[in-house]
Amino acid sequence: MSEAVVLIQVQLRFFASLREQLGAGERLEIPAGTSVAALREQLCGRSATHAEALGPGRAVRCALNQQMVVRDELLIPANAELAFFPPVTGG
Repeated sequence: MSEAVVLIQVQLRFFASLREQLGAGERLEIPAGTSVAALREQLCGRSATHAEALGPGRAVRCALNQQMVVRDELLIPANAELAFFPPVTGG
């Protein structure tokens, strides 16, 4: 007998140029135990636009519940908010 996959809800938000490409964000159901890196890879598989915006080598930052993600292996908890944004530059 196979084990049932437990799904959790997360809120995605996109900012700056990512918002222009992908929209403001959305609510998703993902399997419990999904890492930030796995979610980003899953999003890249959605469309060419997603892959261009979030793909490997793209300078994209992520915050999980308003804390910067420094390790992409970090597991996403239920009801989390993930914000994706390009690095900030200024002068």
